[in-house]
Amino acid sequence: MPISIPVLPFPAVSNVPAPATGLSAPWVKWTAFGAGVGAAATTALFAATSGLGVYFARQVVTPRRTRDANLEILALFDSEHGKQIILPANEDTTVDGTYSLYFDGGAGHARIGAIRSYVPREGTVQRDVEEIYSGDLAKAVRGWWSGSIYPSPSAVGLAEEEVNVPVDGGMAPAWLVRADPDATTWAIMVHGRGAQRTECLRAVRTAHAAGLTSLLISYRNDGEAPYASDGRYGLGLTEWHDVEAAIRYALAHGAKDVVLFGWSMGGAISLQAADRSPLSRHIRALVLDGPVINWVDVLAHHARLNRIPAQAGRLGQWLISNAAGRALTGLAAPLDLKSMDWVTRAEEIRIPTLILHSKDDDFVPYGPSAELAEKNADVITFEPFTQAGHTKEYNVDPERWETTVLVWLNNTLGRTRHPAVRRSEA
Repeated sequence: MPISIPVLPFPAVSNVPAPATGLSAPWVKWTAFGAGVGAAATTALFAATSGLGVYFARQVVTPRRTRDANLEILALFDSEHGKQIILPANEDTTVDGTYSLYFDGGAGHARIGAIRSYVPREGTVQRDVEEIYSGDLAKAVRGWWSGSIYPSPSAVGLAEEEVNVPVDGGMAPAWLVRADPDATTWAIMVHGRGAQRTECLRAVRTAHAAGLTSLLISYRNDGEAPYASDGRYGLGLTEWHDVEAAIRYALAHGAKDVVLFGWSMGGAISLQAADRSPLSRHIRALVLDGPVINWVDVLAHHARLNRIPAQAGRLGQWLISNAAGRALTGLAAPLDLKSMDWVTRAEEIRIPTLILHSKDDDFVPYGPSAELAEKNADVITFEPFTQAGHTKEYNVDPERWETTVLVWLNNTLGRTRHPAVRRSEA
């Protein structure tokens, strides 16, 4: 699920006009009363701003336990092109590419393909139904749109093994997809905020073609791995320990080094693992898709997106970053957001890194990714996409995504074989 931070229905807050100056005589008798009203209004505004700031901060760090079925399913029928579905036309459903439609609380899953008809004035879009993996789509009335196309590695034509990675608090389930028996470089794949390991399946064929054994991991608070003691996201500052555990697992099972793949917050987690883990010497490369490069920038963007007053947005950041805010956010420890500004720390990145990021990403703006690559061009390669929403670069143009990543991996790892990705659909 590609949501970095959900758009939330914050209540509107009216701006209180600034007090006038140079009052004329007839207005003097109202000054004391006006001052009282002004103080009350200021207090009310402060209370509203504080409440919004607290709510915003909690939403940022609190995992969602369920998904909103916010997409109506209008019709399903057979045509000369196979099964077709009619959905409301919105900024997601009208973009070309291949996606998923989840329904029945996530128990149902269908892969949705090409647009067959879209007339804006009708407000609907007709698309191919490429595959129904589970559930009865004919009976479904609502669901949600997702960039996580496949349900398992076998759905992309690769065999998987279910394994468990020891982490704090227990075992984190993972998929292991083996490449050559003698493969010593593994791809460890890290999904984004609010998603699960299915998000990473889009990269498995590419990693396999590069000769990499893939480990698609779960991590704390994602609904599969054990929850953290505080049940809160660390935005990368805590989750990297689970990536370190995955690296340790890989090294114990035949790997000599790894490539970290990260989507959205998974990119932030991967950068923290590369920066903080004693095992970072085993990380040969990073492949980051729509990564969070600067949390301060992302949170400010979402404050604007949700029409939150700037002071409330800044308060939310302060609550997340300071020990005094723990009682309100539920965090066990404050999160140093400034330490996760990689634009400022650009020269500290020494591991070869490929960043793929859409210019039309409206959840995690691509600007910091481009700026980071510009500041450290010797180490970081930036591949901009267009049209794609957040972490949906592959969905819009899978061939370009796969070719870009495969060529870069082969060059970076010094390999010349596996020139192409073998594409097959289940």
